[in-house]
Amino acid sequence: MRPFLIFVFFVFNLSISAQDFNDLDSLFVDRDLDNYSIRLFTNFKVNKFSIRDGDSKAKFVPNNRYGLGLGFANKKIIIDLAINIKNPNKDKTSRFDLQGSTILKNQNYVKLYTQVYKGFNAKNNFGEPKVFRGDVRSVSVGVNYLRTFDAIEFSYSLLKAGLSEENHKNIFITGGVGLFGSFDYFSSDSSLLSETTSLYFNEQGNVRRYQSLSFGAMAGLISYFKLPYDITATVNFMPGIGFAAKKVTIDGGSYHPSNPMLYKLDFLIGVNYNFDRYYVSLTYNNDLNSTSLDYGNNYLLNLTKAKLAIGYKFGVRKKQL
Repeated sequence: MRPFLIFVFFVFNLSISAQDFNDLDSLFVDRDLDNYSIRLFTNFKVNKFSIRDGDSKAKFVPNNRYGLGLGFANKKIIIDLAINIKNPNKDKTSRFDLQGSTILKNQNYVKLYTQVYKGFNAKNNFGEPKVFRGDVRSVSVGVNYLRTFDAIEFSYSLLKAGLSEENHKNIFITGGVGLFGSFDYFSSDSSLLSETTSLYFNEQGNVRRYQSLSFGAMAGLISYFKLPYDITATVNFMPGIGFAAKKVTIDGGSYHPSNPMLYKLDFLIGVNYNFDRYYVSLTYNNDLNSTSLDYGNNYLLNLTKAKLAIGYKFGVRKKQL
């Protein structure tokens, strides 16, 4: 993979002309010191999933879900670097978690994610003890795209960087339609259910491997609000429905669930507060994906990302009292 990325980077650079450099400069370089800030942040990222059979629910939750980092931001770009916080008294989850969303050319909301996890806490809702399963692996890759009916009159980057534009309306709400696609996979060396927890499920609940490729349609709302005391907020709500080609491997064989339907809900809440040179930014994003495994069993994938950032802006003058 690394040689391929180097090759792509090399070819990409060869194709850039002088005009392209000027375009890139205007896109990514911010020459106004007033827009720059440094930021301390903490984040929470998790990929967890569950299998339900009636009232019985087995869920698999990773450890070391929190991070702490330092970054900088301006009007063009935000770069945050974090370290994953590990509790020495807990089993370690190996993880690669990359999630991001942006708005392209005013009317295109795009979210991308790639998550690779190994090592989960096996929990349940019927009182059996929690155990750590180091053999459980999960891979989730996907994209959500929404084309809005109106030009989006705000920037996520500006909000997260503690910046604003004076021409923003106090309230902005627009709808849109779009598409989503994803690949989802989990596996374990033996059944996800132990000898004791399997008693609460039917035979087909003893899943060892699951994989699916899904595509579907989305609709939703994107909104922005200016509130008193230099507080701004954004709320996104995007439900979707699609089809999934699924394969389930259980002890003794495998099968393809007959019900192809997949339901999803992607929502984001963000709140930002500015005070003189300082700003606080809090975002919470949750992406839920639910589908049937047949035989009364249902699967739910929950992708969560939250971030709290406190920033200091270099060039902003304090207000005169």
